[in-house]
Amino acid sequence: MTSPVPMASGRDADVYALDVHRVLRRYRDGVDATAEAAVMGYLGALGYPVPHVHSVDHADMVLERLHGPTMLQALTTGQLDPHAGARQLAGLQTRLHALPPRTSTDPRSRVLHGDLHPDNVVLTARGPVVIDWRNTTEGPPELDVALSAVILAQTAVGDAGDLAGLARAFLTAFLTHSGPLAMLAEATSTRRGDPNLSEAEINRLDQAASLIEVLAKDS
Repeated sequence: MTSPVPMASGRDADVYALDVHRVLRRYRDGVDATAEAAVMGYLGALGYPVPHVHSVDHADMVLERLHGPTMLQALTTGQLDPHAGARQLAGLQTRLHALPPRTSTDPRSRVLHGDLHPDNVVLTARGPVVIDWRNTTEGPPELDVALSAVILAQTAVGDAGDLAGLARAFLTAFLTHSGPLAMLAEATSTRRGDPNLSEAEINRLDQAASLIEVLAKDS
């Protein structure tokens, strides 16, 4: 049997190509991915664009292999305009939050991605597909929207190159499509408690929140 071919590595997981149709996503810390796979299966059954889950075995998930650039790659190469990308990302979030929760009995709760940004969207022939559901929870949709804004703002205030300007333009457009950010303080606090963030990223959170407040007033 052919050994899996390394494809990509993120903050907490490695991805290996199994064949043209499947990849193996393996969490390095050994976290159980069963709940994450269940959310993806639930959303996929409702027609939301997620990778098909072939199987899950504790920290290993065998997923549909997606062909196409991430939204971030398309933005940085000029294939995608930041305004069009922001509208698309906000639309994916709105579509997600229109679906009923999987487990919560609170009618106001929705499935939250928790980490929706351009590097977690793959632009495929069948349309944009949302990946990396490790941080998924259920709760108020406003928190999910604010989390995306904070993530974008952290890049806008933290990168010294062209990516900062791109992130600022994307964030500005995103705020015009996402509506008022009612849970910015809660989102900032949630990000501050993320163990995957570096000290430098945590230190930029207040600056990121301030940028969002300034841009939101102008949107």
